Amino acid sequence: MILTPIDPLELPALLDRFDADLGPWPTARALFRRIADTRRFAPNFTADLDAGRGKAVDLAARLGIATLDDDPANAFSWDGRVIRTRSETSVVFHEIAHWQIAPSARRALYDFGLGAGPETGRVAEANAAACVDNATKEDEENLASLLGILWEAAHDEPAVLAFAEQNWLELADRPHTQAHFAGYIERLVARDLIPDSL
Repeated sequence: MILTPIDPLELPALLDRFDADLGPWPTARALFRRIADTRRFAPNFTADLDAGRGKAVDLAARLGIATLDDDPANAFSWDGRVIRTRSETSVVFHEIAHWQIAPSARRALYDFGLGAGPETGRVAEANAAACVDNATKEDEENLASLLGILWEAAHDEPAVLAFAEQNWLELADRPHTQAHFAGYIERLVARDLIPDSL
């Protein structure tokens, strides 16, 4: 959920300012520009958030991740076997990213052992399966958030909307914000998780 709503008229200037402050991190800057460029798919900062779901389902199949055309509210976003895909496109890409990031042992757990996600219906069971501390959960959520956004950009989806909604632009006037983004990009690069098409 976005912390501070963004005026669509202010978005171009905000993205330009974020870009300018990424000067010390050329790889992060190049990937940010790929994300920012997706605003062409979201005129007036709006888009059909379900339109690209098939692209995410196809990606899951290419990665060997099973999916089920069902609403996560009926069970779990990830039940240890399948991603339920009747969600917004960005959510499906996000769950794929969680699968990539989670240690293999935690792929067998509801919602990757992180506790219930926002779409999960069987919240108590997902929370009972949680087996990481809050710092680990926050770290993996950041990694999955950014990787999911990059997957959206790689598939010509309006990734800039998820970038804003997941608060990567929050406090963009502070240097720490860009350093935070660049640090997570560096970790995804080190794990060889950046989509090839970017």
